[in-house]
Amino acid sequence: METRYALKVRQLLEKGVDIPNPRTVEISEDVNLDRISGDNVSIYSGCKIYGSSTLISKGSQLGYEGPVTVDNCQIGPQVELKGGFCKESVFLNRACLGFGSHVRTGTILEEEARIAHAVALKQTILFPYVTLGSLVNFCDCFMSGGTGRKNHSEVGSSYIHFNYTPNQDKATPSLIGDVPRGVMLNQRPIFLGGQGGLVGPCRFEFGTVTAAGSICRKDELKPGRLVIAQRGKEARVRFVPGKYWNLKRTVINNIIYISNLMALMNWYVNVRSQFLSEEFSEPLYYGLIEKLDIAIDERLKRFGSLCLKNMNQNLSTKWSEIKELFSDLRYYEGNKKKKEICLESISRGIKRSGKNYLLVIKNLEPSGTESGTKWLQGIVDHLTSEILTIIPSFSPGKDSEQE
Repeated sequence: METRYALKVRQLLEKGVDIPNPRTVEISEDVNLDRISGDNVSIYSGCKIYGSSTLISKGSQLGYEGPVTVDNCQIGPQVELKGGFCKESVFLNRACLGFGSHVRTGTILEEEARIAHAVALKQTILFPYVTLGSLVNFCDCFMSGGTGRKNHSEVGSSYIHFNYTPNQDKATPSLIGDVPRGVMLNQRPIFLGGQGGLVGPCRFEFGTVTAAGSICRKDELKPGRLVIAQRGKEARVRFVPGKYWNLKRTVINNIIYISNLMALMNWYVNVRSQFLSEEFSEPLYYGLIEKLDIAIDERLKRFGSLCLKNMNQNLSTKWSEIKELFSDLRYYEGNKKKKEICLESISRGIKRSGKNYLLVIKNLEPSGTESGTKWLQGIVDHLTSEILTIIPSFSPGKDSEQE
């Protein structure tokens, strides 16, 4: 008697999906086969597909280099998941994942973002063209920068983002590039040299280069800087559990990171929604919105845990007020005039070039690019300043109770 998962495999074969070794493929009962394209999709030996929200678009390949597990992921056209584990993540057109990768909840790989073999991601957002080398742990990061496949932001092999502190919290997201300028696909790339690391939460400006082997612990907010942070001298100081040596920087960087994600939500809702097409389907779009919502919720949760640790009275007593304000401002739309100028420019771009997202954005009129960046940056600035009114001692230039 044919098992239920074998029946689903047979139905996919009848649909036109290429499954060279059908007996080795497992598809759970809750998978909706209508969300799996039969157009040039290949599913190789040992693959497992789970989840009612899983979407596999035309031209995608799963498991070419080794088995891959897909659990409630939305996979766009021409995506290659070469081997590993992927859960509750989104992969847009021509994104690529190397063998042995581990991609967990809240991760977004936008168009043509690529990761090589044995890469770990969680709550990570990579903008178009961003490339990660092999043996990388890059959880709780946002990265943008670059203009195309030959001019892209990159993370070298054996790189790690340190996202867990000795005080046992994860209020450590790093903003590498930013949303307001990054979405325009016209910024200088960022390069993080291999065999190095970044201690979150950090912020890096576009054009930043870190030397191979560097462990970076500080922000770099000047453009076009080479950072060499290698071990020259050994320093040993007394460790005091619960003490944060630079609490103000941690708080500000968390607020700015969350504000950037909320600006990105505005971009997805107002701009990405205009590109719905066969290449960017409605289920893929809603998967993108869902994963960004997950990312925002995660950052609020981690920031809240930090605030409630009672190492600073301002934070612990004001967290409920901060949380409520973030909730009220979550869908703050920013300057309507700048937004409309940007959207009108995008609409004209779509009329000229069709619904090719990368082509339209890279060829926006200067007025559209400028207005769009100012619109999104205005959202970031407004959210940041409003939150800091609740905890003014953490504002830049102010002395907080604990540094």
